[in-house]
Amino acid sequence: MKPEKPNYFDLVYQVVRLIPSGRVTNYGAIAHYLGIKSGARMVGYAMNAAHTMADVPAHRVVNSQGLLTGKGHFSTPTEMQELLEKEGVKVLKDKVQNFDKVFWNPEVELVV
Repeated sequence: MKPEKPNYFDLVYQVVRLIPSGRVTNYGAIAHYLGIKSGARMVGYAMNAAHTMADVPAHRVVNSQGLLTGKGHFSTPTEMQELLEKEGVKVLKDKVQNFDKVFWNPEVELVV
């Protein structure tokens, strides 16, 4: 019996669950870590589908410039920012401040 192909959405969610409170990562970093050929776009699709999953901190995933591009998938337009700010992440005009300091890179943080 052939083993099942991995479900990329589930792999993305596994990585996102590991992002510590007060830190953010981006779609491309997750895709690169997982070796997903469709790249950041595939991670974006997974995150769009995760907004109702309480155990997936989707608010911690932003675009490569730190913009809250996924905010439209939350229950209110400000929920993503509010969740980040509760964790100590500063956001101004839909952009994470000090992005380089709060950026969590799974390639560095997760030892395989």
